[in-house]
Amino acid sequence: MDRPITYDSKPWLDHYQEGVPATVEYSPKCLTDFLDQSAESFPDRPALIFQGYRVDYRKLKEMVDRFAACLSDFGVEKGDAVAILLPNIIPCVVAYYAILRIGAVAVMNNPLYSDRELDHQFNDSGAKVLVTLDLLGNRMIDLRPKTGIRQIIHTSLGDYLPFPKNLLFPLVAKKKNLAADVKSAPDVYKWKALMSKYPPSPPRVDLTHDDIAMYQYTGGTTGVSKGVMLTHGNLSRQVQQLITWFPGFDRGAETMLGALPFFHVFGLSTSMNLSILAAWANVLVPKPQPDQLLDAINRFKPTFAPLVPTMYIGILNHPGLGKADITSIKGCFSGSAPLPLEVIRDFEKRTGAVIVEGYGLTETTPVTHINPFGGRRKAGSIGVPIPDTEARLVSIEDGADDVQVGEPGELLVRGPQVMKGYLNMPEETENVLTPDGWLHTGDIAKMDEEGYFYIVDRKKDMIISGGYNVYPRDIDEVFYQHPKVQEACSVGIPHPTRGEAMKTFVVLKENETATREELMDYCRERLAKYKWPMEIEFRDELPKTNVGKILRKELRAEEQARREG
Repeated sequence: MDRPITYDSKPWLDHYQEGVPATVEYSPKCLTDFLDQSAESFPDRPALIFQGYRVDYRKLKEMVDRFAACLSDFGVEKGDAVAILLPNIIPCVVAYYAILRIGAVAVMNNPLYSDRELDHQFNDSGAKVLVTLDLLGNRMIDLRPKTGIRQIIHTSLGDYLPFPKNLLFPLVAKKKNLAADVKSAPDVYKWKALMSKYPPSPPRVDLTHDDIAMYQYTGGTTGVSKGVMLTHGNLSRQVQQLITWFPGFDRGAETMLGALPFFHVFGLSTSMNLSILAAWANVLVPKPQPDQLLDAINRFKPTFAPLVPTMYIGILNHPGLGKADITSIKGCFSGSAPLPLEVIRDFEKRTGAVIVEGYGLTETTPVTHINPFGGRRKAGSIGVPIPDTEARLVSIEDGADDVQVGEPGELLVRGPQVMKGYLNMPEETENVLTPDGWLHTGDIAKMDEEGYFYIVDRKKDMIISGGYNVYPRDIDEVFYQHPKVQEACSVGIPHPTRGEAMKTFVVLKENETATREELMDYCRERLAKYKWPMEIEFRDELPKTNVGKILRKELRAEEQARREG
């Protein structure tokens, strides 16, 4: 007799790629141990490539040890927080691993954040030292008195460049706003001066998987951002899960495209940390716009590329695509938002690569689900839970009872990558983490009979129109299928009789024109009447996070302000 399909029966295990285990035999090593391992096994292998400047694994380990010694001399001890405010450049990677090396807590911050947002994160984390860019140096010196930061270290985009760029940079950098003079102030240091001053001999600090490694802030787009406490175990086990999921990629033999920002946990785990565990070269792209992405792929021939939908779309719509060679890419990982099927097909056709979509949250380091890389991928699905990860769907009403397979419910996950909790927020932690380790994601999903999961929407994005539940993503997906549409995002607006209705914001592809009526006709053929958008607004661009995720919240807030005004 066939076993009944339940979440406990883990039907997804039947669809794992051959060679991917249901459970991983985890190494007790921490991330810094993986760096040491890669430096020992592949000392001459490039670890980081920035604008053609290469740092091999032997050199990377030495740089990490020098900066760790510096931080220790600055009085940073185990458990102290150190903030990093940098794009994807060599000192960002070095500083992160140096902080972890001495048992301190890394706090990754978004360089585009306002002083108000940074003030909160610096103070909430208790950061004692800040590593930043010369372009932000004077602002940070002015902000410092409001925080507990003692020392500020600034680096420059020109600190590590190959010949002749290193000679040209000082001549043009300030005119192009790529460098800035930092005013003189106490306890403000230049990165390169410190790197030459300290020997590569930091104090020895014992670390365990239970120690906190970083505070990763989330939810800053509205309200107060929360500091997610991720342990050394969360970070170490996550990259071990990821390397297991892609068995066809060889240690010491691949090149990573480091385009996802490392200050975001998606880029941190799937690019920076995975690359170091696997001893791959990582091509750093500090500004992941289409020009820079295409140039990096064309010049440095990456084989693995974790990206977000806007990056794939930007590359495919770039006028120089026809002249570029992007066929080096073998594998791609997409997350943060759904990737339209047409984009997947087009990108795979041009590269020969396989794109797998996945899912995660800051609170889960972040990855919990991925489509099998060498197995069956399902369009529109976030895939299946990765090794040692459990998932179930519970009633949206009570948040406790499991819903039937195929029915929508709130997604709960449990696994070694789930956070310890929120910093200084015990009530918030209690709201999302159950005593037995299940994390409430706030996302509404469905699971099919084979154990593949599909995100329906954010719990808070769902609207009720005339008594029906309407999910904005359903409408977005239809717009994405239209040949003239590049991006679309739907939000709820008040409606006099139905309570709420949808409004869709649309960005058309370059050189395309369309009318509201034309797009409405397209929707009428493909959506139930209660889902039809009441309004369509054309825009040149949509607000996005640094990772390229469309900010539905911001559009909703704009719309609300306009109506109230």
